[in-house]
Amino acid sequence: MADRLHPSFPEDPDVFTERLRLYPAGVRVLDCDGTACGYLISHPWRSGTVPALNILLRHLPADADMYYLHDLALLPPARGTGAARLIVEEMAEHARAKGYPVMGLVAVNGSVPFWRRCGFAVAEHAAMAETLASYEEAARLMIRDLGSRRMMRPSL
Repeated sequence: MADRLHPSFPEDPDVFTERLRLYPAGVRVLDCDGTACGYLISHPWRSGTVPALNILLRHLPADADMYYLHDLALLPPARGTGAARLIVEEMAEHARAKGYPVMGLVAVNGSVPFWRRCGFAVAEHAAMAETLASYEEAARLMIRDLGSRRMMRPSL
């Protein structure tokens, strides 16, 4: 699914396997009538940094203080249903319950407006320019404060 939906952001299968092994609680698969039509991969991470594209983490940082959304992908049947916002809110609740004050992500492929609607804001970090460029030149770090703004759960 990742190869089909994100051809400009290739990642080795080992990256997905490792994320699932390191933090299975951060993986969700969206089911559309018995067929997988989307997924979200997320995990604890350290604020002020993001993993570069297509790298193995080896382990999660012991001093993680941010919940990181690594990848969200939806096939066409799931788009426009509210499923993306619903899964983001589910992970925000998970992150809050685990005590993380913020969620972060790298917005790519023109997705900044979507992430803004989900409560994220662009965060400028000049020191991260090289890592963000491993995604694409237009990649933006986005952060959502989990303590101040709760999003309404969309209905499906």
